[in-house]
Amino acid sequence: MSDESASGSNDARNQFRPEDHDNDHFILTTIVGSYPKPKWVDRSRELYNDPDADFDGKAWQEAKDDASRLITDEHERAGLDVVVDGEMRRNEMVEYFAHRISGYEFNGPVKVWGHNYFDKPSVVTDVEYDETWLVDEYEFTSEVAERPVKVPITGPYTLASWSFNEAYDDEESLAYDLADLVNEEIEKLVEAGARYIQIDEPALATTPDDHAIVGGCLERIADGIPDDVYLGLHVCYGDYSRIYPEILEFPVDEFDLELANGDFEQLDVFRDPEFTANLALGVTDAHTAEVESVEEIKANIRKGLEIVPPEQLTVSPDCGLKLLPRDVAYGKMANMVQAAREVEAELDAGEIDIGGEAVSADD
Repeated sequence: MSDESASGSNDARNQFRPEDHDNDHFILTTIVGSYPKPKWVDRSRELYNDPDADFDGKAWQEAKDDASRLITDEHERAGLDVVVDGEMRRNEMVEYFAHRISGYEFNGPVKVWGHNYFDKPSVVTDVEYDETWLVDEYEFTSEVAERPVKVPITGPYTLASWSFNEAYDDEESLAYDLADLVNEEIEKLVEAGARYIQIDEPALATTPDDHAIVGGCLERIADGIPDDVYLGLHVCYGDYSRIYPEILEFPVDEFDLELANGDFEQLDVFRDPEFTANLALGVTDAHTAEVESVEEIKANIRKGLEIVPPEQLTVSPDCGLKLLPRDVAYGKMANMVQAAREVEAELDAGEIDIGGEAVSADD
């Protein structure tokens, strides 16, 4: 990413700085996307799908709206600068979108691991854009939120890779067609007011040799998107050395990386060459049902400052939180926000050297 591109990324990022922010420095705080659902949401879905239950579409819509409102407020109470509704309306990151894309059909659940099943879709005809996917979700969340709203959207490479392909000559062609649809959806989200959009590509971590395909998809996605739209890419845990520094050529402002789960062992990957994009660093482990202390999270944030300066740093849990107990998820967010604010104050006081030699969080 060029210096000019990096400057534009920071301009887009600064729109999420609260007007009443107390510190001179600003480390953006958010979450990746998913969040534990209130138990009554799943129960409501069961009732809606039960033909014998007195629970119609209106009641199901009310349940989803209530959950979205509740979790959005929970994120704001934790102090996040940018919130998400926790994906309260989504059941699974591929299945949800496949139901809304013409060309997909479903044939029943496939066992993924343990006792977990995934209703893996099949692409049976050329994919086409039929209806908006997330505009209603965004409009509702932004209406009830007092803070900026981020929109996570499953990327085309994952939508292709995690589906059965029965219509295209190869997965690459399918991914490119899906990228065009994602671009169309983002254009509609931008028209609705969205300014922070995150592309989720967990499949890239499992098949890193296909980073060129992901890059090609992102070129299509970013085509025509205004400069004031902050575009991020979330990549789940994997061998990042197999995709770095190539990913720096991707047309996105921010890379969201899962490093806390690996105890930051891969941090050195991003030292050489210099990490020129913005970094969204996972500073709490989404796979551990324990709330890290503020001091632990501050140490993790300082690791991020070894790679990028504070004006290029976002902190979040390192992946979606939906599998955690809800009180644990909230505790991770609240402690993360407090840690970020304390690190900012220490930066303001000159207690953390961010120039010259990197400061280790272990010092």
